[in-house]
Amino acid sequence: MDVDGRDLSNKVFVVTGAGNGIGRCVALDLASRGATVAGVDINEIGLAETGHLASDASRFRPYVLDIGDQQAVQGFPGRVRADLEHVDGLFNIAGIPQDTQPIAEVDDDRIDLLMRVNYFGTVWLTRAFLPHLERRPDGGLILITSSLSGLAPFPGAAFYGASKAAVAFFGYGLAQDLRGKKSKVTVTTVIPGTIWTDLVRKTSQALGAPEALAKGFAMAPEKAARLIIDAALDGRVRAVVGKDAHVFNGARRLSSRLSERMAYAQVGRFVYRSKGR
Repeated sequence: MDVDGRDLSNKVFVVTGAGNGIGRCVALDLASRGATVAGVDINEIGLAETGHLASDASRFRPYVLDIGDQQAVQGFPGRVRADLEHVDGLFNIAGIPQDTQPIAEVDDDRIDLLMRVNYFGTVWLTRAFLPHLERRPDGGLILITSSLSGLAPFPGAAFYGASKAAVAFFGYGLAQDLRGKKSKVTVTTVIPGTIWTDLVRKTSQALGAPEALAKGFAMAPEKAARLIIDAALDGRVRAVVGKDAHVFNGARRLSSRLSERMAYAQVGRFVYRSKGR
């Protein structure tokens, strides 16, 4: 039973990126609320670790999948339904980062991979599961994960930001489509700010930013997961998570130039100093 009274004991949720970070925390939180979680990741070892951390291991089912492989994604809903009979929701958490590099220094293969995983992977998986979700009596839910980098342009993250801005507008557009056809499926696009995961820690170290300062801006992943899940269960169209995300969201409403200058001031000196500029 969920803490707010919603019974999740017969619910099945697919969570991508479940092998680490926010995805792992979302998977563990859902399982602790009584749901069965189909945890998806390309990292089999990471999935196994998540399973060991679950309070009830029977509520976590690991699935190794590369969401950047369109053919594998198209066949994936059949695998899950064969094992778990139905799916009530899809939490698109998986994503990969861009090394902090100016646009001219990012090679084409990395650009392609960023878009295939962060944008196309989410699009393909959502479209693959949508028909099944629409057949659920109470309606299903879809969670799309964007980023603070999709809200404001951060130095050294242009392609990552582009992929996350694209997936956000996919989420908003899908929500409109489903509302227009009076579907019971809800779509929530979440914009998380800095969440203190191993990835963020490594990035701050690579930039030479003081860890204490970076951690001070960040939200604990367990708290972020709880807020993300609550937003999706509530069927909110858009949710901003994290102190810095709220600050940038407010700044952008005032002026896109203001949010751009804030982003530059926050990390520009670390990015360009580390590149010898």
